[in-house]
Amino acid sequence: MPSGSVISIKNVDHFYGSGALRKQVLFDVSTEISPGEIVLLTGPSGSGKTTLLTLAGALRSVQQGSVTILGHELNGATNTQLVKIREDIGFIFQHQNLLDSHTAIQNVALSLGVGPQESKNEVQRRCADALETVGLKHRMNYFPEHLSGGQKQRVAIARALVRKPRIVLADEPTASLDHKSGREVVDLMRTLAKQQDCAILLVTHDNRILDIADRILTLEDGRITTFAAGLAANTGHLLTAFAQLQRKGDLVKHVNDLSDKQFHEVVQQMTVEFEQFLETLELGNRDAIEALIDQILDAVTSKVKLMIGADRASIFVVDSARGILHSRIAQGAEGARIQIEFPLGKGIAGRVASTGEVLNIPDAYASPDFNPAIDRETGYRTRTILCMPVFNRKKNVLAVVQMLNKDGGGAFTEADETNFRDFIEPLGVILESSLRLGR
Repeated sequence: MPSGSVISIKNVDHFYGSGALRKQVLFDVSTEISPGEIVLLTGPSGSGKTTLLTLAGALRSVQQGSVTILGHELNGATNTQLVKIREDIGFIFQHQNLLDSHTAIQNVALSLGVGPQESKNEVQRRCADALETVGLKHRMNYFPEHLSGGQKQRVAIARALVRKPRIVLADEPTASLDHKSGREVVDLMRTLAKQQDCAILLVTHDNRILDIADRILTLEDGRITTFAAGLAANTGHLLTAFAQLQRKGDLVKHVNDLSDKQFHEVVQQMTVEFEQFLETLELGNRDAIEALIDQILDAVTSKVKLMIGADRASIFVVDSARGILHSRIAQGAEGARIQIEFPLGKGIAGRVASTGEVLNIPDAYASPDFNPAIDRETGYRTRTILCMPVFNRKKNVLAVVQMLNKDGGGAFTEADETNFRDFIEPLGVILESSLRLGR
């Protein structure tokens, strides 16, 4: 299992029935989930979500592929081994499955019935603490019939977390709740997961809660579909979720940590998916997708900057109507984001925007096109520049990307130009998506 993963699912196929009635419900499913990560599993009914959840929970046998939970391979595991693995997993379901004959604290205590025996006082203390954590200290001796739907689900959460599991699996935990109760329940789950550093895999159809996710997987016909396909299925709410699920620094760090090969693969896939956006760009939440695009642009340019050994990267967008270039990504001397505007045709970036040619400038101040006023404005000292045009699908220049100051003080090389050029087309597709949204 890769370092840091608590759930590793690789190339899993699953079938129901036998003979002529044998039906495949999961097809080559793969994913990884890390400690403290909240992953939502979405998709239409019958797509295989619950099947995947029960496989991850060691509740059914793995038929084909690999499911590794907390370092233990489930394919071929015995029933005794599966039971042992389940001790580190908390389960939360749509129907809370509380015993009507038991009080809230007694229902929570049922979760401690397996494993090392503790004194009755210690069990009571742990269960009371769990109920207090979910806000039910004053209801711990109530029977389920005297609790609201939201309160029952809180009891179920306390029951799942009282053992301090390393993984929580939840199947439609908000489906039977009103909006307010559902929101409170998932916010509580998110808080407790982060406090206890446990991973959550949550199956849901509830678009109102997608923003709690660190990542969203979409299953359709037993297959994990692409980002774009997920957007098509869950337009407005899903866009909002994606804008919030990756804080800027996290996304940039994640992309920077990719190997060059992995980064190339990610960028190629991203290009395909953003091209799909351009085909169907009547999106429900434009602010959300714009925020997402900003994060991706930051992440991609940061990684390219590292790959070619530049000190700083800038993106300038062409505004033909106003006859200017304006900065989309630009930094001042202290690294803070700044805004720059200058006329088309002026400066090195302006020339590239006008001509569509690539400029590799070994000495900025020796170039007649260089505008030293920007250095004076930003407090930055530019030495070398590698500047490339970014084209839209009609082959018009829509932006210019600059890499500034080669590490070590030398000029940018032909190899740097080649590496840089590999990412110009993907950046063009991403930027065109953003500009089509009206930025």
